[in-house]
Amino acid sequence: MYDFRIPFDNNLAERDVRMVEVIQKVSGSFRTEPGAQTFCAIRSYISTVRKQGTNVIEAIHDALNGNPFMPRVTADRPA
Repeated sequence: MYDFRIPFDNNLAERDVRMVEVIQKVSGSFRTEPGAQTFCAIRSYISTVRKQGTNVIEAIHDALNGNPFMPRVTADRPA
């Protein structure tokens, strides 16, 4: 309520979960547990890259070349 750096709503978190719900609605479910885990890991990576303001395609390219994106650590947000 006093820290205006914190978003007023949780729309970003809801958007992150939405794609999983869409996939489940369209196909009925994921075919395998590892497939669902892989999907969630990739979506989480993309979401983090976007929230940090980095180019998603470049981050995926770098990750596939063994140099994955790591979020910035700031003084007001501990590691």
